[in-house]
Amino acid sequence: MTQKKDAKTWIRIIFFTVLVLVILGYSGFQARKILEGPELKVTSLKTGAVLKDPLVEIKGVAYNIKEISMDDRPIYIDEKGNFNEKLLLFPGYNIIKLKAGDKFGKVTSKTLEVTLDK
Repeated sequence: MTQKKDAKTWIRIIFFTVLVLVILGYSGFQARKILEGPELKVTSLKTGAVLKDPLVEIKGVAYNIKEISMDDRPIYIDEKGNFNEKLLLFPGYNIIKLKAGDKFGKVTSKTLEVTLDK
């Protein structure tokens, strides 16, 4: 009878240990997004591009953000984090600054340097 109780006790200990490890592992996996901070990707334009058209469309994706701006002007994203903004460039050299922040105060930025060849 004692061997059955010992076996049941060990099975319970192992079960709860595995359960706790699974919960901790899943929590750590989900917390990585918070620890990484905001992420910003521009998909439509590369730094160093030489453009002919003064009207440029800047597209990209932002993850884990609370707010995003382009040249210190707020821009908007959809529910998947996509953004799409149009900007009128000046002739010559242009600098476009994108900045995104999360709710914990972490900030990331991207600077695009393009030239409008007229």
